[in-house]
Amino acid sequence: MIQITDKHNCCGCSACASICPKYCITMQADNEGFLYPSVDIDKCVDCHLCERVCPCINSEQSQNPIECYGAKNNDDSIRRQSSSGGIFTAFAEGVINKEGVVFGAAFDNEWKVVHTHTETIDGIAAFRGSKYVQSGIGDSFRQVKAFLKSGREVLFSGTPCQVAGLKRFLRKDYENLLTIEVVCHGVPSPKIWREYLSSLEIKNISSISHKDKTTGWRGYSFTIKDINQKVVFTEKASDNKYMMAFIRNLTLRPSCFSCPAKAGRSHADITLADYWGIEHLLPELDDNKGTSFICVNSPKGLALVNELNIQIIRADFQKTTPYNSCIVKSTIEPVARKQFWKEYEKQGIAALLCLKKQGIIQRIIKRILR
Repeated sequence: MIQITDKHNCCGCSACASICPKYCITMQADNEGFLYPSVDIDKCVDCHLCERVCPCINSEQSQNPIECYGAKNNDDSIRRQSSSGGIFTAFAEGVINKEGVVFGAAFDNEWKVVHTHTETIDGIAAFRGSKYVQSGIGDSFRQVKAFLKSGREVLFSGTPCQVAGLKRFLRKDYENLLTIEVVCHGVPSPKIWREYLSSLEIKNISSISHKDKTTGWRGYSFTIKDINQKVVFTEKASDNKYMMAFIRNLTLRPSCFSCPAKAGRSHADITLADYWGIEHLLPELDDNKGTSFICVNSPKGLALVNELNIQIIRADFQKTTPYNSCIVKSTIEPVARKQFWKEYEKQGIAALLCLKKQGIIQRIIKRILR
């Protein structure tokens, strides 16, 4: 029976709840808004499947990429809607064109972030762009398995821990499964996200972008549009309270500080990341509109990359990771996190809204340390 005694040891991937044959495990939110497994002891038959599929208990060996690339989608409109180079869309279109199914994180009707799937090219749009909130897996793992067993091609994208959880849940390799992990700084609290969005008191929202590149890929903004596609709220990420807390690691899940799936341990076929540092490493691809860094981790992933019609140049893994350490390292837990949550218990969302922007001296020290 799965028991969480230290919240640093549960990534909330839902593999345990998905595998339980008696459906006696449910994912329940704690006081920070993160989901953890809750077991109905009366129904549990001690099969221990929940423990066997847990990626925190059973962390895999790290693997090195076969090849690495810098890449951009040829369609600039898709790239504008995407977090970096629009390469996820190219992968997804390749699978849909084979009558496959694509899983990813999307906003629902209440602007919560959930994992869902699409079987159409138009449906891919919902998965574009970063959602800086932990997504709810729901029944996605079981749906992936059902599609795979029916012979459909399936692309599953998610954070490294979600990919690791899916692979352990499936308990076997499927030739018709392609997995893409999106390099993750850490996942913020869904509770904080809901309360922050509510505090803005914006009605008739049609779109939310945590990473609006209108102000540049490097200087991106947090932007909300109404049903008339009019911008009703926008702030540079460095000025936005929600993004401040995210960047400072205050609202991240405890397991993000000891991630069980980074550095190739998820065994995803493809790793996708922002190609930070490209202006120094591959300046010919840099236009400040977003470029993707691709790590190909399996022959299956390499075969799909070779099918893509994209701008692509081979890249150096060792030279790139210092510019985006989240590819190989967990985020550092800040001393201020405990104090933030203490203040949140007293003040509610006001604890977030009273955050102050870091001064220039703090930013310089942080940059030097990084």
